[in-house]
Amino acid sequence: MAQTLPDSPPIVIAHRGASGERPEHTLLSYDLAIAQGADFIEPDLVSTRDGVLVARHENDIADTTDVADHPEFADRRTTKTIDGREETGWFTEDFTLAELRTLRAKERLPQLRPGNTAYDGQAQIPTLADIIELAKRRSAELGRTIGIYPETKHPSYFASIGLPLEPPLLAALREAGWDRADAPVFIQSFEVDNLKALHRETPVRLIQLVAPLGKPADGGAQSYAAMTSPAGLAGIARYAWGIGPEKSMILPDWNAAPTSLVADAHAAGLRVHPWTFRTENLFLPPALRGSDTAPGGSMEREIARYIRIGVDGFFTDYPYRGVRARESALAPDRAE
Repeated sequence: MAQTLPDSPPIVIAHRGASGERPEHTLLSYDLAIAQGADFIEPDLVSTRDGVLVARHENDIADTTDVADHPEFADRRTTKTIDGREETGWFTEDFTLAELRTLRAKERLPQLRPGNTAYDGQAQIPTLADIIELAKRRSAELGRTIGIYPETKHPSYFASIGLPLEPPLLAALREAGWDRADAPVFIQSFEVDNLKALHRETPVRLIQLVAPLGKPADGGAQSYAAMTSPAGLAGIARYAWGIGPEKSMILPDWNAAPTSLVADAHAAGLRVHPWTFRTENLFLPPALRGSDTAPGGSMEREIARYIRIGVDGFFTDYPYRGVRARESALAPDRAE
């Protein structure tokens, strides 16, 4: 029996846009996701040197742009420690927005998604303002509301270098008229303290991201495991509207019963938006994998099961398949 809180049906969240079919975090990807029926588009937010929020999976842009092909930026390659991990590459905080605008995006997973490489070089790195403008324009054109679901990436790191993500994010939402509890916005973070601070500053809905292992990089909790216990979820409910768990935290084994996480979160008054549903065998449960890596229907079957478990939304790289899975799972004659 589904255990969904009243604001169903579950929402389809385009993970970095339609990132299974276009290079992630580009207007190409976000616009395709909207055309495919996504309810929300998800930008991961990092900062430029001049304090502008842009959408990149990480602040290291070596794998997602052609920066290595720009000799004028060769001396920007450097090594940094971010959230306790040493990384070498080119970092957004070392570039102004004007400099980043000279780069072009490329597919991050070319071996897995070779078709996406046809779009390499066609898109700039978008700003948060660009993404809000796209969502608003397409909402007006389509007659339905498309929201945004930004993630603050490495917020304590950016605060430590004098480029906090939250002030420009809140300013952009105020400028858009989206600084209210019913705005088409969710703000998510794997860290805790920045969400608690945001809770004091904005009525916008907040989502605490959690993972099967580890703990928040800011030390805001002992572990993600402790955070997803009934007591931990009750604590999250004091500052957040919902949780975003990795999908295996709900269904560790396709052939077994789900964990109590969805029921426990709902009991605490939290919504549940798991991540991330993808078609490729690498990301599917072993029981659903096919004979090749081509996108197939197994992901839709996977999503439908999570919907029947009671999730309130889900992240996917293939929004049109997510929409189709939702329709199938909610059909009156669907099999239980």
